[in-house]
Amino acid sequence: MSAENGQQDGARFRQSPTGPRVAPRTTTNFAAAPPPRVQEVTDGYPAAFRWRRLASVVFFVAIVLGTGIRAYRDLSRPDAWSFWKDQYVSPSLSSALLANAGTPGMGGDHAVLAVSGRIGPAAASWLRDKINESHLKAGDILLLSSPGGNLDQGVMMGEIVRARGLATAVGTIDGAGRIRPGSCASACVFAFAGGLTRYGLDGSALGVHRFTSAAQGEDAVADTQRVTGAILGYMTRMGVSSQVIEAMSETRDIRWLEPGEAEAMKLVTAPLKSL
Repeated sequence: MSAENGQQDGARFRQSPTGPRVAPRTTTNFAAAPPPRVQEVTDGYPAAFRWRRLASVVFFVAIVLGTGIRAYRDLSRPDAWSFWKDQYVSPSLSSALLANAGTPGMGGDHAVLAVSGRIGPAAASWLRDKINESHLKAGDILLLSSPGGNLDQGVMMGEIVRARGLATAVGTIDGAGRIRPGSCASACVFAFAGGLTRYGLDGSALGVHRFTSAAQGEDAVADTQRVTGAILGYMTRMGVSSQVIEAMSETRDIRWLEPGEAEAMKLVTAPLKSL
């Protein structure tokens, strides 16, 4: 080994007194390493987390405000509060369920949902919920007793009744659970017309009258013609004679139809014996 090599090796190795030469220990230059990154912490949370939390709060507030604005717009309409009240606070209609009617001609295996009261602005939605809660099936009976009310809701109730395949009758249920005669007038007649079978209980009455329009002048005439056409189309689809429209147009007061008239108009399709 040359002296030059020995000098180079000496730089890399040191002589052990008891053995071969060994390499010297290497030392780490801590000054050259970059200092660890310190994450900014505020209130015990990293700053990035804090900003994400703030963004979530802002997003939630925006959703709440958007929903509130939409609700305000809905409730600001003239009929919105009436609908909301009729649907959730104090419904204008009430109901009672009779599992087995046992009425002659109706069959004892059909459930009867008795609905009474004035037809309010949310009556159709209310009726749909009651039919679902009562688990009514096709062939079951909707027993009506009402002085009338909202015409559009009466028609919508009839559409729901027909879609569910229910029958209709006019009457009430007494405290002993027995069916008694009742009356159905004005808008109630349209709900009654939706029945797939329409029973005529002895002693019960159906009343019709001319509907009125809130419009004035030429608009009133156009609105009356429009509503008349819609009602005629609805009654025709339900299998009711157009004679019922003629009976409606004859008077502003309630005209109570005789049993024979209701049958001739096909408003009643299954007359029953006395209760």
